[in-house]
Amino acid sequence: MSLLLNTDFLVVVSFVLFFAILYYFGVHKLLGSMLDKRADKIRSDLDEARALREEAQALLASYERKQKEVEKLAEEIVNRAAEDARAASAAGKEELERTVARRLRAAEDQIASAEASAIRQVRNEAITVAVAAATEVMRAKMSDSDAAGLIDAAIKETGARLQ
Repeated sequence: MSLLLNTDFLVVVSFVLFFAILYYFGVHKLLGSMLDKRADKIRSDLDEARALREEAQALLASYERKQKEVEKLAEEIVNRAAEDARAASAAGKEELERTVARRLRAAEDQIASAEASAIRQVRNEAITVAVAAATEVMRAKMSDSDAAGLIDAAIKETGARLQ
């Protein structure tokens, strides 16, 4: 009888009984499957991130190749301008200087245009990737009520800006 009055013994028995009930109903399997699903999701997210990174690296390499091609083209243009300058030296020094200056400006404009285009494309791709990643993160972490609240706030803000 004194054993039933011992609170430490009752706590131990209750604790063991609680875990026995959890084991009987298969809670450990449920927890294990939930953890496995979470691990699979994390693994797939990592694979997707790795694929996006490889795609971004490939895009960067492509833009670097384009930049080298433009630099080579600019070098060829400069070389052609120098050849034209030698050929035009008979026509006069003044005409030669105008031709070289015009071709250098064209080469610089072409290089600047190609650089601006490459930067714009990289930025656009980065924005697309960031928006996709943010969408996935928000979709995974945001509850339906939070999403509805954000949509309502965006509608109100749009209405306020249109007025």
